[in-house]
Amino acid sequence: MKLTALAFVASALVALAAPALAEKTAGNMIDDSTVNAGVKAALAEVKGLPDSQIVVETYKGEVLLGGFVESKEQKSEADKAAKGVSGVKKVHNGLAIAPENTMGSKLDDTVTTTKVKTALMDDADVKSGQINVETKGGVVSLSGFVSGDKVKRRAVEIAKAQGGVKRVVDAMVVKPAG
Repeated sequence: MKLTALAFVASALVALAAPALAEKTAGNMIDDSTVNAGVKAALAEVKGLPDSQIVVETYKGEVLLGGFVESKEQKSEADKAAKGVSGVKKVHNGLAIAPENTMGSKLDDTVTTTKVKTALMDDADVKSGQINVETKGGVVSLSGFVSGDKVKRRAVEIAKAQGGVKRVVDAMVVKPAG
């Protein structure tokens, strides 16, 4: 039974990731992986930056920063660090600013994130595998390279409709053409 469930989950993950990977060549994937790793390393080197709360995605050399930092200065430092990495063509800085939260609110945030992810997976118009969901203090950050504006709008609508959501930060970017 466990193997069947595990096989189902693995199949679902492959199916969700396939559309995003289908548009990339092997060279793009390697280059993007290298850029992504470089950006993560650069963020880790910035003193005082909560890099574990920053989601980094790279698509054809364009870097998306999502997640949370605690100040405008940290947001600016993250942007500067990402732009300094070789191979980065453009940085989309979708970092939301939210102060550190308590253990109780972290638990609430986990529940909220789960609700949003589940609702996104249940919607036929949203490719939930393209969207990262992070929550801090009831603020939900949606980030990722998505296939179109319709997906972005629908994902934001869905997130706003979930209980526990105070605000939604749309850090999603429509995939660049070519």
